[in-house]
Amino acid sequence: MDIPATDNMTQGQEGQGLNFVEQLIKEDLEAGKNGGRLNTRFPPEPNGYLHIGHAKAIIMDFGAAEKFGGTCNLRFDDTNPQKEDTEYVDAIMRDIHWLGYDWEDRLYYASDYFPKLYALAERMIREGKAYVDEQTSEQIAAQKGTPTVPGTPSPFRDRPVEENLDLFRRMNAGEFPDGAMVLRAKIDMASDNMHFRDPIMYRIIHTPHWRTGDTWKVYPMYDFAHGQSDYFEGVTHSICTLEFVPHRPLYEKFVSELADESYCPRQIEFNRLNLTYTVMSKRKLLQLVNEGLVNGWDDPRMPTLCGLRRRGYTPASIKDFVGRIGYTKYEALNHIELLEHSVREDLNAHATRVSAVVNPVKLVLTNYPEGETETMLMDSNPEDPTAGTHEMPFSRELWIEREDFMENPPKKFFRLSPDKEVRLKGAYIIKCTGVKKDAEGNIEEIYATCDMDSRSGLPGADRKVKGTLHWVSAPTAVDVEVRDYDRLFAVENPAVEEGDFRDLLNPDSLKVRQGVKVEPWLAERAKGGEHYQFQRLGYYTVDPDSEEGHLVFNKTIGLKDTWGKQVKK
Repeated sequence: MDIPATDNMTQGQEGQGLNFVEQLIKEDLEAGKNGGRLNTRFPPEPNGYLHIGHAKAIIMDFGAAEKFGGTCNLRFDDTNPQKEDTEYVDAIMRDIHWLGYDWEDRLYYASDYFPKLYALAERMIREGKAYVDEQTSEQIAAQKGTPTVPGTPSPFRDRPVEENLDLFRRMNAGEFPDGAMVLRAKIDMASDNMHFRDPIMYRIIHTPHWRTGDTWKVYPMYDFAHGQSDYFEGVTHSICTLEFVPHRPLYEKFVSELADESYCPRQIEFNRLNLTYTVMSKRKLLQLVNEGLVNGWDDPRMPTLCGLRRRGYTPASIKDFVGRIGYTKYEALNHIELLEHSVREDLNAHATRVSAVVNPVKLVLTNYPEGETETMLMDSNPEDPTAGTHEMPFSRELWIEREDFMENPPKKFFRLSPDKEVRLKGAYIIKCTGVKKDAEGNIEEIYATCDMDSRSGLPGADRKVKGTLHWVSAPTAVDVEVRDYDRLFAVENPAVEEGDFRDLLNPDSLKVRQGVKVEPWLAERAKGGEHYQFQRLGYYTVDPDSEEGHLVFNKTIGLKDTWGKQVKK
């Protein structure tokens, strides 16, 4: 299913050596093309939030510029005011900064070039290279033919130049309604490349533009604006995804109206990032948000960068994942388990270990002195020698996980059961002596005795037992809310399944737990966005919804690493 990261790389994998895009850039620089300059760009449309697929492009665009000492522009492709919003502009800039990149003083908009693009369009009309077409969009699509059948010329294709100029200017003056007519390039209706069959350059849109207001009533199409914008900015390498391969000849043809041999942008394409149990379509993501099927663009189940950030994914883990899957010329469906592996590895190195009990049951140590409290020193992160320790209170009454006790356990159950011993992490060895049940037979309390000579860290206290449980002192525990997130879709590849994609949603993708018990050290210090490992449970991140007296944690990822096991095999 996946294409190995070594495909189309010059040597090694996971960032070692150069991928094929970087190799092409290196060759251009060594050949002295474009004066030996390197200037890439990331050109998002401000009509939605960035997702992890965009992250792959951002890492390439900005990363290649960094690697070869070049520059990278941020340019918003704001050519459709009907779908654009400043909310998206702000979110996109925030996400790029979060990934660790900066465009410095190179922030541009396609709308910056509207006057130049309009002037080029008029020039092409005067040179007989463009004409105004009054057919409907359905008529234009029908007369374009098929890949094996040539198109038929528009009845307006040979309209006189002056008439075309007059109509185009009147289009921009607002004399005609949306969809009444378009400006098309006159190229070749019999071309094998469908994009050459007189592509549309401009359409009428009366919606005011969020930057230019009512100045324009005609707006350039992507294929006409994109290459010219690259040229106006001095971009040397226009790096994009594989669906733009058929567009490249048109990109180059339009750019040739401006460029010469001294400088011309070069388009290079790589494979998109596709992920199991995920959809990347902006349209579908917008549907999920607008129909309330998720809780906004930053819902932690969404593949958006703001959603991944809120869930607790880190920039380093996303970069590591992109480095592992690599850049190729082949489409691939990447396993989400590999992304989770990258997240888990990063958090394992940096997340503070704390104790939390998600499904609590009371444990009473019957021989431990009532009213007494000890302070246990707990390792904050054994993977980080600089992390140190933190204090955790211990008392007669504790909370443990209900799943950590069984009255009639199977073989190889190494947790707590009648007459069996386990160690309480960082504390004592205990032995279960009985339970208390309610009228319906549910366990209310578990009773145990404590081996007072077995406290962790004391001389002679290293007696071995098979099980170790995490715990929280009942008198000082703090209640928090935990949101357990799972995959948004229940099928591996929802993008190709037949039927309504919304029917494929995982009904158990979010479970909210109230009354989760955490140690007081965590409750006193936790801040929005911080990462923690709940001992034996998984990695959790403090949600922005948290407020004083009500902490909310998002489950970032569990401890079980299915990808790591596959790799070891």
